[in-house]
Amino acid sequence: MSRFSPPPHPLKPTIRTTGRSILPRRSRYLYVALALLFGYLWFTGRSPASIFPRRPPQHAPSLRHKNIGWSRYAYFQYATSTAYLCNAVMVFEALDRLGSKADRVLLYPDQWDTRIESLTDRDSQLLVKAREWYKVKLVPVDIPITHDRGQEEEEWDATFTKFMAWGQSKYERVLHLDSDITVLKHLDELFLLPRSPVSMMRAHWNLPDKRLLSSRLILLQPSGDEFERFMTATRSDLRQAGDSDMDILNRYYIDTAMVLPHQSYGLLSNEFRVEDHKHFIGNSFEPWDPEKVLQDASLVHFLDEPFPKPWVMWPPTLYAEKHPQCKAEDCRNKNIWESLYDDFRTRRKDICALLSAPAPEWPPRNQSKRLSAG
Repeated sequence: MSRFSPPPHPLKPTIRTTGRSILPRRSRYLYVALALLFGYLWFTGRSPASIFPRRPPQHAPSLRHKNIGWSRYAYFQYATSTAYLCNAVMVFEALDRLGSKADRVLLYPDQWDTRIESLTDRDSQLLVKAREWYKVKLVPVDIPITHDRGQEEEEWDATFTKFMAWGQSKYERVLHLDSDITVLKHLDELFLLPRSPVSMMRAHWNLPDKRLLSSRLILLQPSGDEFERFMTATRSDLRQAGDSDMDILNRYYIDTAMVLPHQSYGLLSNEFRVEDHKHFIGNSFEPWDPEKVLQDASLVHFLDEPFPKPWVMWPPTLYAEKHPQCKAEDCRNKNIWESLYDDFRTRRKDICALLSAPAPEWPPRNQSKRLSAG
């Protein structure tokens, strides 16, 4: 073979012969990127699975979904007195603070106005505050004269005003809340439930003897026909004696309403004062944990007879007789119960510039007479 002849087989390039990597350039970039990625995950303590997007379950729509048209939904409140106007504004303040995205609507008597004529014109001040601070849409309406329950010639019960929610045809869904509540979480998730003409809770305190719906929270689809039916049902010459809003709603929807869980949306303040919780829990074997119950609740409704509503002070003798007691150094029920009232009164003063009403007489005068006669 000639001294200068080429070798019989061409030499394969190696790192040693070429000084370059045998890996293609794209592969090198990929490995470098992966090394940097896993180095970042190691440094931040994150799991590799956390970098991949997770598709939410079909049955649990995200409240952050960008395609939800929140202007189609509304929270509904009405007010027929200064006390309940303040309550409604407090509800709207909580919804605004908690980040609710749905509209807010307040119905009020058309005799009121938004012209603040003096420092003591509290109704006008609160209407303006609701509109300017909490983005509430104000709707003046002709509300019939209100009489106290028990009068023989009762023309209109103030609670019938909630039926006007069915006339809010601008919205696909309206959520009516009684205003004597403390809102702990916004309730926007309710607007995304499966469609139903009406969704309500059971009046769980009547179970199992009576299977009734509670009117404290109503998720409804506005309907002109339903609105007219309710307005007819409230006429004094047509409704049954002593009918309340709850009675009328039960006649119409007792068997067709979608039932909402009362553990989330129907917690009553007196649950922290009573001894037996089986109606609320749904059984008699689960332990009562007041802190967990409050944590799981979206709102608390103030119902605590014989205690007055939270904007009225307690008679000292009533408090001494009926307030929750500590049990074996466990004061959680007592502390939660008192803190709910303290929080309501503090927010009422801060938001509405209103002090609590004076405590009523206790025991009531007619009861005192019966006791002395007995």
